[in-house]
Order: sequence, then structure tokens, then C-alpha cells
Amino acid sequence: MAEFSIEAQERTIVGKKVKNLRKAGLVPIAIYGPKVDPMKLQVPYRPLEVALMKAGGTNLIDILIGKEKHVVLARDVQRDSIKRTILHADFFVVDMKTKIRAEIPVVLINESPPVEAREGILLTGTNTITVETLPDKLQNQFEIDLSLLLEIGDTITIADLDLGEGIVIINEPDEFIAGVRQTSAARSEELEGALLEGEEGEVESGSEPEVITKGKEEEEE
Repeated sequence: MAEFSIEAQERTIVGKKVKNLRKAGLVPIAIYGPKVDPMKLQVPYRPLEVALMKAGGTNLIDILIGKEKHVVLARDVQRDSIKRTILHADFFVVDMKTKIRAEIPVVLINESPPVEAREGILLTGTNTITVETLPDKLQNQFEIDLSLLLEIGDTITIADLDLGEGIVIINEPDEFIAGVRQTSAARSEELEGALLEGEEGEVESGSEPEVITKGKEEEEE
């Protein structure tokens, strides 16, 4: 059983007349999948809004039609361009025994010590990870711990991740997720220090120049 569920009814109203459904507090939806015939349904607005907000596109949702149940993932949600209210939603019916691909958001947690000390800056790369797994192993997000970036130059790539048994990552292993680089201020200070050391070395080597006299002058003395 999915964590979220929505009760639905079969829908006979289609086309422009669906605006009458919305006025009545209902939203037209459709479900489809490789092993089910496409179905046009209608659901109450608020339960749909809550389920989409909490489940997103990676958590399973139960669509209940009387005694019939379909386990689905949200695939496409149409919203009003101004009010952002839900106008229509499509759901994909999953087969719990068949692997599917999904894009899971990356969430960065904690802070890298060099960044916290203002000695480095955080650079970020991809914000989603594409995985292939069974539907019941899907997660709504993957957390990346930035506190593992202990030194300037440390990075986290796809190859560093272990998402658990049964989850295959599709991204390239060398794809960049996060890393720490030296701040421009710190680079400037290092460059300035190096220049000063060079100047001091030149002064020291030239402060007591060697005196070389000609042999003829030595004879005269």
C-alpha cells in the first residue's frame, strides 16, 4: 500500500466542459500504463493537492476507484499560469515487479568545514540523479552530506554514492555533484605572499655584491 491515496470516480465529462468540474471542486485526471487501459477520472481538489505536494513525482500514490486500486506515480501536472491551481494531472500505473527509471532530486545537507571557515567556496553540479529500481524502492530525495568535503579541492561525484541495494544509478560515474574550491581572496593572498618572498630573496642576494677587481689593479696596489 502506498503512503498516499486519492479516491476517484470515473469521468464522463471531457473537452471544454471540464471547467464545470473545476467549478464543483473536482479535477479531471487520467491514468495509464503498460498493463492497463487509459482511464479518465475525476478527484476532489484538496486531496489531490495534498497528495501531489507530499508525494511529488517519486512517491507512490494509490488511486482508489470503488474497490479497485491502482498504484501510480504523478507524471504530468497542468496548472493555471497565474493562480497555479491544478487544472489536470496524469498518473502512470506502475507494475510493482518491474523496474522503472526516475529522476530523484539531490538535497545538500550540512556544511563543508572549509566553507564554514570561509576558506573555500562551494561549487555544485547536477541536482538530480537518474535511477533504475523497483517502484517500492523509490525515494523522494537523495541527501548529500557536505561535511565530507574536509579540504580545499575535495569533491563528491556520482561514483562516490551508495544508494543501497537494488538501486542502479544511470548517471555517468564522473558526473560532478559538489566540491570545494579556494576563494579568490585566499588565492590573492597566496600570490601576494609568494611575490613578497621573491622580492626579499632578491634583496638578500644583492645586498652584499661580490667585488671583482682586475689583475692589473691588484699589481698596482
